[in-house]
Amino acid sequence: MTTTRPIATARMYRRCLGAHLRAALEYEADFWILVVASIMMQATGVIFLGAVFARIPTLAGWTLAEVVLIYSLVVIAEGVGSLCFEGTWYLPWMVNQGDLDYTLVRPYPVVLQTMSGAVGLNGVGNLLTGGLLMAWSLSRVDVDWSPLRIALAVALFLSAVLIKLSVTLASTSACFWVFGASFMLPTALHQVGELAKYPVSVYSAGIRVALTVVIPFAFVSFYPAAAVLGHGQDSWVGLLTPLVAGYCVVVAGAVFRRGLRRYESSGN
Repeated sequence: MTTTRPIATARMYRRCLGAHLRAALEYEADFWILVVASIMMQATGVIFLGAVFARIPTLAGWTLAEVVLIYSLVVIAEGVGSLCFEGTWYLPWMVNQGDLDYTLVRPYPVVLQTMSGAVGLNGVGNLLTGGLLMAWSLSRVDVDWSPLRIALAVALFLSAVLIKLSVTLASTSACFWVFGASFMLPTALHQVGELAKYPVSVYSAGIRVALTVVIPFAFVSFYPAAAVLGHGQDSWVGLLTPLVAGYCVVVAGAVFRRGLRRYESSGN
């Protein structure tokens, strides 16, 4: 496969997403239904948080605004994944149907063809909701927003998104080893990732280890938020988020490439 230049590859990725987005927007009613549905789904979680904090002042030492920041990071990561990398979720179907064959003969990285193969319009609702929640929470936390802290927040939050995307790619790439039209591992891991919407300090030691080491969902939200806010003993762990992101990207890429070598088409 021909190796394209980074700028040309990025341009091609944008054009692929644009084509899928224009196609999806042809159905305007579907667009608004998905956006409103995603906003309502995330609003339900925020209402739950409000009900909890109506009874208690803090949750494991975290205030409502701080927990909302944790929550918003997960929502934003999910929004980016849905809007810009929704095709990752279709990889098991492509492998099962043999549609991955088409990507093998094009001068464009297979993994990027896969990830740009669809657009999830619900991501628009998630990004809107997550952005509003983050803006609200940051306006209510006592943080000295120096240029260094702002740069740190941007780096940590971008790294958090990369971790979420990498976990999704690695989990869907397992379809190269598990054959069948129905593949539930990515969905199951996505549900586990919902635990990262709350401070991991509220969970038992086993769950904290699982969310920190085994599947590092805690680095999508809890640890970056702790580092930016300078919250407690967990704040220094959040500084490791870029390293964890780099590790996840490398592992996800290796899993995909190794799985691709096993690909045998559908046999049709």
